[in-house]
Amino acid sequence: MAVIRVGTRGSALALAQTRQIAERLGKAAGADIEVVPVTTHGDTSRASLSQIGGTGVFATALRESLLAGDCDVVVHSLKDLPTGDAEGLRIGAIPKRADARDAVCTLGGRTLAELPEGARVGTGSPRRIAQLGALRPDIRAIDIRGNVDSRLARLSAEDESERLDAVILSAAGLGRLGRADAASELLPLEDWPTAAGQGALALEVRDERGSRELERGLAAVEHATTRAFTIAERGVLAGLEAGCAAPVGATAFLADELLFLTASVYSADGTTALTSSHAATPESRAAADLADAARDVASRVVAELLGNGAADLAPLEESP
Repeated sequence: MAVIRVGTRGSALALAQTRQIAERLGKAAGADIEVVPVTTHGDTSRASLSQIGGTGVFATALRESLLAGDCDVVVHSLKDLPTGDAEGLRIGAIPKRADARDAVCTLGGRTLAELPEGARVGTGSPRRIAQLGALRPDIRAIDIRGNVDSRLARLSAEDESERLDAVILSAAGLGRLGRADAASELLPLEDWPTAAGQGALALEVRDERGSRELERGLAAVEHATTRAFTIAERGVLAGLEAGCAAPVGATAFLADELLFLTASVYSADGTTALTSSHAATPESRAAADLADAARDVASRVVAELLGNGAADLAPLEESP
């Protein structure tokens, strides 16, 4: 039987989500799966994302492994993937998206609104830090790194200086780890837009056509609607020349035969924000028509944001 080698980061979350999609890939392909863990710069550095530059810190080593032929396909969290094309590579499939919302996790089940003044809320995301500043300027955002378990452990840390009143994590990540019950509140996307592509995975492969088994598996796990949503959301980042760690939130969805896109750009402290919303009408639900509508709506959102001064709010230029 053919073997498909699937590259992934070695974190518990990355391995969990890779194994879930790899099982589907292997079943559809009629092939055995070999998971190949790859260590990335983002996994070894303890610096904040704003310091190391979020763009590509989790993706570069995976891409190098793929180009070197050490694996046949790599699995990315799409929100961590740079928007620019990688020479010699293509996104072979984007599976159906999981929950795109952010989750507030507390020990006592309190919501973000119920946290006391001066509460300490942990997150490693500049976007979330800005959103916290906009919604609750009376609380303190604490920049943290680490895996899901280590972040949740900060809620009950014995050392009071390390203890947090809440942490904010992705709902999709909690769900994939079987930790959905840790969420005290799921923040609605209309009020709290999340990172472009959050909740979605990307299966990246080399440009040349892969084995018959691999291509069959990729076609089976592809989800055209999710791809369209992520094209729209990531189109905002690309148009703004913003990295995946920039304080930008974007949400795309379908309703009444229209593809809607809303995006917000925040100043680093959240005191200022710009939002743009537009819709496009796909000619059909075919993948190509959905993608065209996604690119159209993204271009209009970007034009409005830039016209209203988005580039002046925060450093947005993406690292090469």
